[in-house]
Amino acid sequence: MLPTVSKTRSSISTSRPNAMFPQYLRRIVKWQQMDIEYTFWQMLHLCTAPKIVYQHTKYHKQTKNQWARDDPAFVVVCSLLLAVATVAYCAAYDHSAAHAVSVVISVLVFHFLLAGILLETSPIVCLPSVDKKFQKNCETTFLTNAYLREEFPNTCVVEQRVEWQVWLYAFDVHCNSFFPMFVMLYVIHYFLSPLLVAHGFIPAQLSNLLFMVAASYHHYLNFLGYDEHFFLYPIGIVIILSPILILSEFNPSRYFMNIYFSRTL
Repeated sequence: MLPTVSKTRSSISTSRPNAMFPQYLRRIVKWQQMDIEYTFWQMLHLCTAPKIVYQHTKYHKQTKNQWARDDPAFVVVCSLLLAVATVAYCAAYDHSAAHAVSVVISVLVFHFLLAGILLETSPIVCLPSVDKKFQKNCETTFLTNAYLREEFPNTCVVEQRVEWQVWLYAFDVHCNSFFPMFVMLYVIHYFLSPLLVAHGFIPAQLSNLLFMVAASYHHYLNFLGYDEHFFLYPIGIVIILSPILILSEFNPSRYFMNIYFSRTL
């Protein structure tokens, strides 16, 4: 389920943007204020035991009454690692320095930042506000509050509504889901790329399996982030499509490498 917050004066006051955005933006340019050690701890456990990370997210909500991260270290470190990996690909498979720069920028902006914003604020997971004016402007407020939040039959419990700031948490879920996929499709894939981009059935099979595992794990982490089984459904589609792509000898590694890099494979 999407994280919710009680409609109380104190909770609404703590979720105002003025209290979070300036602090978040200031910490982006101040390494000494970032918890880098905790960020690498999260990255490690997202690849090995992701449930632990989301358990700590619940602790963060209990202590600070806020689901979203207030530390930009994860986004900064992930962006730097993504840039380094892309530069490594460009060094191996690109001929033009100018084209390599454009590839690095496009990967950072479109693959990571913009794709995350668009995917995590799509109509399915539109993240409305407890503020009535914002709710009127968001067409999917009813869907979110009706289907993606927990119901409490006990009348003594304060009604839970989706907090306006949850779109920030959704971007955190995207970052969490993106990192293991980055490890598989940018790091492991890089070292296996001489084999994966070769012609033949076996390279196509290995490439499809790697992409299948990465995509399935990505959707599984989305499920953990929202605690909603709806986000597991795409895994079934991936599992069904993979054998078809393997039998057709479609090689996703060759396909994407030929799109982004100037060296024809």
